[in-house]
Amino acid sequence: MKTIRLILGDQLNPEHSWFTEVNPDTIYTLMEIRQETDYVLHHAQKIIGIFAGMRHLAQTLLARGHRVHYFEIDSKDNSHVLTKNLDFLIDRYEATRFDYQEPDEYRLDQQLKEFSSTLKIQSAMVSSEHFYTVREECEKIFTDQKQWLMERFYRLMRTKHQILMQDAKKPLGDQWNFDQENRKPWAGNPAEPADTRVTHDHRLLWDKIVHAGVKSFGDPCATQFRWPLNRQEALEHLDVFIQNILPEFGNFQDAMSTKGWRLFHSLISFALNTKMLTPREVVTQAEQAYLRDEVTLATAEGFIRQIIGWREYIRGMYWAHMPGYDDHNFFEHNRPLPEWFWTGQTKMNCMSHAIGQSLEHAYAHHIQRLMIIGNFSLLAGLDPQALHRWYLGIYIDAFEWVELPNTVGMSQYADGGLLATKPYVSSAAYIDRMSDYCKGCHYNKKLREGDKACPFNALYWDFFDRNREKLSKNFRLGMVYRNLQKMDDAAQLSFRKQAVKIHSDLDSL
Repeated sequence: MKTIRLILGDQLNPEHSWFTEVNPDTIYTLMEIRQETDYVLHHAQKIIGIFAGMRHLAQTLLARGHRVHYFEIDSKDNSHVLTKNLDFLIDRYEATRFDYQEPDEYRLDQQLKEFSSTLKIQSAMVSSEHFYTVREECEKIFTDQKQWLMERFYRLMRTKHQILMQDAKKPLGDQWNFDQENRKPWAGNPAEPADTRVTHDHRLLWDKIVHAGVKSFGDPCATQFRWPLNRQEALEHLDVFIQNILPEFGNFQDAMSTKGWRLFHSLISFALNTKMLTPREVVTQAEQAYLRDEVTLATAEGFIRQIIGWREYIRGMYWAHMPGYDDHNFFEHNRPLPEWFWTGQTKMNCMSHAIGQSLEHAYAHHIQRLMIIGNFSLLAGLDPQALHRWYLGIYIDAFEWVELPNTVGMSQYADGGLLATKPYVSSAAYIDRMSDYCKGCHYNKKLREGDKACPFNALYWDFFDRNREKLSKNFRLGMVYRNLQKMDDAAQLSFRKQAVKIHSDLDSL
């Protein structure tokens, strides 16, 4: 009985139970296909990283004695459509069975379910063996709840899996969440740790990608590619993070600076989201670092919350609300993305730095994505679907299950509050408090009107003014609307005029 087993580009786990036994009648397949490079415009490093990671896994499997049929981007038998390639393999090997691991993106899940339903051979979807939760688990937890809350989910996960617990029901330190201790700005001390990731030269692969006609944007860094491409590299980088970087992560996880793009972030999200690493081993290492007294409880908890809390919760939100979640547009925003989203060439220092480093490294950390780029996008009224496609394309760790709820829900509040309890927006004051972006900026952080006024200031008040009907009853926004009410008519007219001027020519900012 010949079996075809499909491995997708974000399923690069060589420890999956599929691989425990070598069977000459089982053929594994990985595919570099235009279907996946072209559904949105992707950052060059994202394409290189996934292709190179697949090639590493294929070589690992071959070295272990497994059979592999690999479709390179320029293979003559590559149709560049997932299901057509599978039909080709089934015919070529006269397969009597087709298996695949559960996809994490709805479009692939539907494509493979439909394909499997038409086959005249046996077919099965198996677990990817990656997450703490199954797809439907989060939805079941909130079945009888009026509103989903990540904190409730997070506490249930901590309790269920006994992570940072002093007994069956009590958290260490008698406190579940230390978020208030994780919000310090960074002034340069301690120094940003050295980047010890392995450097790869992928000029030949990049040339093949370009020659095949694949469109992309951003710096390919083809000769200095630094993202991990296999499990061993990912584990080595995780060790470096836990030992040398995690101790300061808690203090500065929300900080931003022109003097460092990495600061104290783990940079493991690409390896984690392509399943080179498992969330369990990452969480266990962070917990053990606390138990060895190498990091504070607040630091360990803050990092672990991102994984067992937010990451698993976001996945549950995605599967509970697809299809259709990507169509939400609560504020009916429809402005196109400014041209500088593709160049980073804007006079706003914060946006220039956050977008510029995204174009250079295919990465920005969560506060840059939420409170700089996402903040401006919501205040400016950018189309949330266009922004979703931009986020999905530009970040090397962005796969729809994790990116879509973060963009449409958390960042843009386009789902009307299914995910977030309020819109996450701010004026220049927050940006100045958490970064050095305002220093030397073309715009003045203190001004609300005039050519030199920071666009965030007028846009902030205009956003809440325009959306009174939708937001004024939100219990978390009472202070905002009380302050807005205190403004005299002249002040309100001033920020409205300034906002109209900004909105009329976003490309010139």
